[in-house]
Parts: sequence; C-alpha cells; structure tokens
Amino acid sequence: MEAPMDHDLNDFFYYVHVVEKGGFAAAGRALSLPKSLLSRHVRQLEDRLGVRLIQRTSRQFVVTDVGHAFYSRARSALDEMEAAEAEVRCHTDSLSGRVRLSCSVGMARYALGEALSRFLLKNPGVELIQHVTNEEVNLVEAGIDIALRGHVGALPDSNLIQRGVSRAPWFLFASPAYLERAGHLSTPEDLGVHVGMKVGWRPEQGKWSLLGPKGARYTAHFRPRLCSDDMSTLKKATAAGLGIVALPGYVCREELLAGELVYVLPDWLAADAQISLLKPTSRGALPVVRALTEHLCTELPRITEMDGAARPEP
Repeated sequence: MEAPMDHDLNDFFYYVHVVEKGGFAAAGRALSLPKSLLSRHVRQLEDRLGVRLIQRTSRQFVVTDVGHAFYSRARSALDEMEAAEAEVRCHTDSLSGRVRLSCSVGMARYALGEALSRFLLKNPGVELIQHVTNEEVNLVEAGIDIALRGHVGALPDSNLIQRGVSRAPWFLFASPAYLERAGHLSTPEDLGVHVGMKVGWRPEQGKWSLLGPKGARYTAHFRPRLCSDDMSTLKKATAAGLGIVALPGYVCREELLAGELVYVLPDWLAADAQISLLKPTSRGALPVVRALTEHLCTELPRITEMDGAARPEP
C-alpha cells in the first residue's frame, strides 16, 4: 500500500473549506490565507485525481458531481482524523478543542449565556464558536457541531443525530397596565377584542393555537399590531402596554418576577414547544462535542421548563 503524503491531507483540508465556504475568497478569509494558495492546493488535488472537482471562472463557482462525492469522503476523513486526535488527547490532557454551536437569537440571549460560560470556565482548553441566527442552517455545509432547535411537533427526518433536551412552554403575556386599560380575560373567547403581537416578521394574520386543561383547544385569530423576529423587541413592547404576546416562558422570567408582565389565561399554553439538539453523525464522537452535549442536556431543562417562582399557578 502506498503511504499517504502530508500534502494530500492539506489538499483535502483546503478543498473541504473551499466547498463549505462557497468559494476561494470566502475560504481564504475564514482561514486567513491567500485565495491563490487555496486555488493551488485544489488544482494539485485535481491533477492528482485526474478529474475536475470545481468548475470556476471569474463569475462562477460550481462544484461538479464528482466534486460533491469527493467532498463527502474528504469531510469524513478529516472528521475521523480529528476524532482520533481528540480521543488521544482526552486520555493525556484536559478536555480541549474547538466546538461550533448554532442556535436562535432568543435562545442565545435568554437561555445559553450562563450555561456556556460555566462550560468554558470548567474547560479552559475549549474554544467555542457560537453561530446565532433565526434562519435554518445546513449543519454539514456550515461546519456546525451542535445545533439547538426549538420546535412544536416532530422535526423532519434527516441524517442528523437528534436528541430531545427540554420542554420550552409558550404562554400569553401582557402588562398589568394593559389589562387594566383593555380588560382582564377569563376565557380564550375574550381574546377577540384584544391587541396581539406576533413572533416573525411576516405581517399575515396572527393565530394563537391554545392548549387548555383536559386537552381543550382553542384557536384565536388576531391582526398583529407588531411583528418581529426579535423576542426582546416584542417583550419590551408588551411591558410597555401595547398588547398581548405569546413567548417562551423562560424569555419572560425576569419581567414576571419584577411584576412588569403577567400571565394571560395561565391555564392555557400558547405552544407546548420542545428544544432538541442536533449533530451531524460524523461530529458526534468528538470528546469536546460529547461533553458540551451532556452539559446542555443537564443545564437547559432547569432554564427553559419554567419551574419555580416564575411559573404560573395551576
């Protein structure tokens, strides 16, 4: 068997980053390397394999079919090498390595700050890269090790490892001043005369699909006064007395304890949401990824499930 050459692995590494970043310039910026160097390594790889992996012109960058197939194999090879190195390190040294975590803006702002800080303080050799977005992310293409997703109902089947982490129930909230002015509610039917606000920037008709005691359900429609992807904006508007909003309970914990917000129809859930952790199968074996996974699965239920003083009375 022919012994592998060091430059082969370098070519694999650079090619994978060029594909994942969608071009030589973007990969060069991410790696702090000149794009001419990356182009040279990819050209060497193509010459050695005798195939064209990337069709490139001054205006176009297209990965060929064989290029996509080779990328999958090269990505797996690099992941296996990283896992092997990390496995050895975990027996000879403290936990170390880089882990990339993706989550929503709301989760980053209200659920993860202290949990991630505790993990990093406990593991000084770990480097964490947090990717915060409300958009769907292709974990493999973006090089993400762990993603946290809030969802109602089952997630789509995929080749990702999926693990349920915690519940994150949504409730209806309003300010005491708004309810004094607009009227308190005793049944879901009372929502019809109230002003609503909506998570999500699209201004179509709003809808609250409520879950009540003993399996009762009620759908309340409203025309949103304010639509936003940012839960902080909606929470502040609600505290200012602009109307009623549905948000995860943990997002409003501080305002509930301070009396700035109160539950509306506390016996009814606005959504029985879940938080799941997703991992590409090739990344799940890395010790640092396993350690952060277990840490989050321990920390998040305490944060998101609304136990304690801020939870509404049954």
